Amino acid sequence: MANLHRPRRGSLAYSPRKRAKSPVPRYGSWPEYTGSPAVQGFAGYKVGMTHVIMVDDHKSSPTEGKDVMVPVTVVEVPPMRVAGVRAYGEDTYGKHALTEAWTTDLDEELSRRINVPKNHDTAAALEAVKAAVGEGKVSELYALAYTRPMELTGVPKKVPDLMEMRIAGGSLDEQIAYASEILGKEIMISGNLEVGEYVDVTAVTTGKGTEGPVKRWGVQVRKRKHSRGGKKRHIGNLGPWHPHHVRWQVPQSGQMGYQQRTEFNKRILRVGTDGDEITPAGGFLHYGLVRGPYVLIKGSVPGPNKRLVRIRSAIRQGEHTARTPTINFVSVQSQQG
Repeated sequence: MANLHRPRRGSLAYSPRKRAKSPVPRYGSWPEYTGSPAVQGFAGYKVGMTHVIMVDDHKSSPTEGKDVMVPVTVVEVPPMRVAGVRAYGEDTYGKHALTEAWTTDLDEELSRRINVPKNHDTAAALEAVKAAVGEGKVSELYALAYTRPMELTGVPKKVPDLMEMRIAGGSLDEQIAYASEILGKEIMISGNLEVGEYVDVTAVTTGKGTEGPVKRWGVQVRKRKHSRGGKKRHIGNLGPWHPHHVRWQVPQSGQMGYQQRTEFNKRILRVGTDGDEITPAGGFLHYGLVRGPYVLIKGSVPGPNKRLVRIRSAIRQGEHTARTPTINFVSVQSQQG
């Protein structure tokens, strides 16, 4: 009998496949940046997908210079507000928070998310951050920014999503000055990300609940001869006798979806302020109308509609170069069927 060899079914790269702790994704690393101080990222809410007709500007492409149809994802990105600044230090045990400064000008809805600091002396807290920088204890600065879903009609919630975004560029003193300027103020995506730039998009994927090994891992459905009692969607065995336990590499049923995933090098095709330009007749399915600032990202984005999406400058950009795309048409045809 032939001895069959084949790669294992399903990747083990994301094990254990359990539910994400929070719908707000987290970044463990940020790209290098040497320009003037800026916040390295933004966040919005996924609206849906449509398509555009644009000029193919990829060098050496078979359709270079011609009109091509490109699927795009619409993400609504209302202004975010900076609630605080956090300083991090680094020692032999890793990175840890040292001190932080909060603004007193906060939206009332933020109190639904966290216990808003009361009687906080912002000026004294900023001086403490500057003193820590002067003593050489600070390695990085982060902005504590939150979204404002209460301004969106397509997202049925009012509670903001709070997250950390790294401040990079220039010296630490320049970063402190920049953080003092944006503290308590709104920031726009147009000030952080440019049209044609490559970004990384992170979101929590669509949850599918408990699934079997066939759908979860892609194992083959068993043949008639190899299935006992009509159980065709089970794996053949749970592994060897030794070791005397079921190894974690064995494909089994369990949670599928609702896991944080990052897609690298997604191109921004447009950043706009008028949602009527891209809203189809009757609105987007399961979302509605886009009324505020938006961004068009080439290709798909993880997660369902209304899910929080974080956008970061590309960390693995490689040979990709930012270039301004030429969009000739955006489909606004009704998606209502």
